[in-house]
Amino acid sequence: MLVRRDAPLAPLTTLRLGGPARRLVTAYDEPSLLEVVRTVDAAGEPLLVLGGGSNVVLPDDGFDGTVVRVAVHGLRGARQGDGVQLTVAAGEDWDALVALCVADGLVGIEALSGIPGLIGASPIQNIGAYGQEVAQTVTAVRAYDRMAGTVVELAAERCGFAYRSSAFKSEPHRWLVLEVAFALTVGEQSAPVTYAELARTLGVQVGDRAPLADVREAVLALRRGKGMVLDAADPDTRSAGSFFTNPHLSPPAACALRAQVLDRCGPGVSVPEWPDGRGRVKVSAAWLIERSGFGKGHFDGPAGISGKHTLALVNRGGARTADLLDVARQVRDGVRGAFGVELEPEPVLVGATL
Repeated sequence: MLVRRDAPLAPLTTLRLGGPARRLVTAYDEPSLLEVVRTVDAAGEPLLVLGGGSNVVLPDDGFDGTVVRVAVHGLRGARQGDGVQLTVAAGEDWDALVALCVADGLVGIEALSGIPGLIGASPIQNIGAYGQEVAQTVTAVRAYDRMAGTVVELAAERCGFAYRSSAFKSEPHRWLVLEVAFALTVGEQSAPVTYAELARTLGVQVGDRAPLADVREAVLALRRGKGMVLDAADPDTRSAGSFFTNPHLSPPAACALRAQVLDRCGPGVSVPEWPDGRGRVKVSAAWLIERSGFGKGHFDGPAGISGKHTLALVNRGGARTADLLDVARQVRDGVRGAFGVELEPEPVLVGATL
């Protein structure tokens, strides 16, 4: 366990934003991690759990409390029928796990290649991309319940998985993820490719399979083209990924949006939409943003929209968190004014709201 005082937090985030922590503790093993959290909770002090820093926006004033970095490592596997269950510690790197699974012929998370961050965050956010999300393969999450003061194992059905959400995200001050168990199948071909853009890139039909390594490389190439693979030489990767989630609308709200689009854009133009499998309609946040007048590279100044991907807000250099949030508010308000749809932020906003 390593303890630092007045430690800068910005270098620990992909946005490179945020002030210092009054105390920064790096926990390298589970007993140390639990000890820190229990001690801070018992003292009634503010606590922030920080993983890879890829899905968080930290305040300019920093964090007046304890920030604990999860650096607990470990991976074990067990054969189960025609598959393998992998149990992975929260501090392991997500993309390193995907690369390992692809190399070893384990199927189920290959389309989630290139997502920055740690294993512990994957069920919290129910990370997803290109037709896959971790809820499809997670079987259990072992976590510390800060309210009860006990370590529990939650089966997948108790995790409350939803689009980019979970029970852990709904109660962020209650749960500390320790380990995640994944059920993967063994094979050389991917899971069915359900995302049209990925299918086109692979040269297959939607619903077909492709070699695991080909899917991983295709996803990485697509993400690089959108500035979504971390690259120190590319300022467009100085972001928190997609800043807004795709809205999931009720059928009446979707009908109202179609009428708004017709009125604003004229006949022959329609918002990209898909049934979300839960009785609602998912619509493209990027399309709404662009049609509201905010294109790639929009906004002058140190913070703005990525030049590669409309959903990503970036720190071009020298930005403050206040600058980034001002851009986010302008985009949100512009979409609301144009189409009556409220965009919701995807990253965790610490000490701030839109």
